Amino acid sequence: MSTVEEFGLIDALHPGRLDLGLGRSGGRPPGGAASEPAGPSEPAGPSAGSAGPSPGPAGPHHVPEVVDGRAPNGLLIPPRFSFEHLLASPRIALQRRLLTLPGAEPQEYGEQIDDILALLAGTYRSPDGQQAHAVPGEGADVQVWILGSSAGPSAAAAGARGLRFAANYHVSPATVLEAVAAYRSCFTPSADLGAPHVSVSADVVVAEDDETARELATGYGLWVRSIRTAEGAIPFPAPDEARRHVWSEEDRALVRDRVDTQFVGSPGRVADRLEQLREATDADELLITTITHDHADRVRSYRLLAEEWQRRH
Repeated sequence: MSTVEEFGLIDALHPGRLDLGLGRSGGRPPGGAASEPAGPSEPAGPSAGSAGPSPGPAGPHHVPEVVDGRAPNGLLIPPRFSFEHLLASPRIALQRRLLTLPGAEPQEYGEQIDDILALLAGTYRSPDGQQAHAVPGEGADVQVWILGSSAGPSAAAAGARGLRFAANYHVSPATVLEAVAAYRSCFTPSADLGAPHVSVSADVVVAEDDETARELATGYGLWVRSIRTAEGAIPFPAPDEARRHVWSEEDRALVRDRVDTQFVGSPGRVADRLEQLREATDADELLITTITHDHADRVRSYRLLAEEWQRRH
C-alpha cells in the first residue's frame, strides 16, 4: 500500500516521468539459498538506446554457452560471486532485525506484485472480498518493472505477469544471461505488453580519452569493497585517496567481477562494449549508471556517451 501511495504521489507531481521498479534483495526465499541483490533500483542515467522488439512468443530460451568466461560474442561473464558472507554480517543482521517484525513471515513475492498491480488498477480485493484503495496511487500512470539478477523468482514473476524486466549486469554480471533467458521463457503476453521487454544495466565511466576515464574510475573498486564487506558504502573516494589503499588478495577477489565488468574509456570504446552487452542479452534498453567523485565528471560522462550513441543510431 505505502509503495503505491508514495509512487502515486510522485506521479501526481511529475506525471509521465516515473517507472515503478520492484525487486527482491537481501532475503532468503522459502526453502532456498540467499537471494542475490535485485536489479538496478533506480535509473541513474539516460537509457543508452533501444534495440528494437524482442523476438517471438514465450517458450524455452537457450542460455548462451559461456566458454573461458566469455559469451559467444565475447562479452565478459565472470565467475559467480557469493553473497553468503553478507548474511553472516552483524550489520546486515541488525538491518534485518530493524526492518522485520519478530516472527513475521514475508509474503510470497508474486503475491506482493499482484497486490501492487491491483492497487494501482483499483481492483484490489482481500480474500474475504474487502476492497482497498490507495490514494494517491490508484490510477497512477507508472510503468511497472521487475528488477532481478538471476533465473529465480523475479524473472519468473515478471514473465508470468507480462511485465518488463530489468536484468542486472552491473551488480551480478555472472548471472545476466540466465536471468534474461528465464524471463523470456516464462513470458506470457499481458494487456500492457505483447512481447518480452528487457533492460540491462551497465556501470559506465566515459571521458574524452581512455586514460582520463581510468583515472576517474580509480575509486570504484574501493567503493565496491566497502559494500561487499558489509561495512556500508563509503563516499566515493577521490583517485588519490583510493590509491592509498593497500590491497590484499582477498580484497581484490571481493571486487574483481565488478571492476572487470565496469565499462571505462573513451566514448567510442565504451559504446563498442555496450553494443556487445546489448547483442549478448538481446536487450531492448540499456540502463546506464555512473559514479565518480566529482559530480561534473559524472554529468560529462553521460553527455559524452549520449552524443556518441546518438551519432551511431
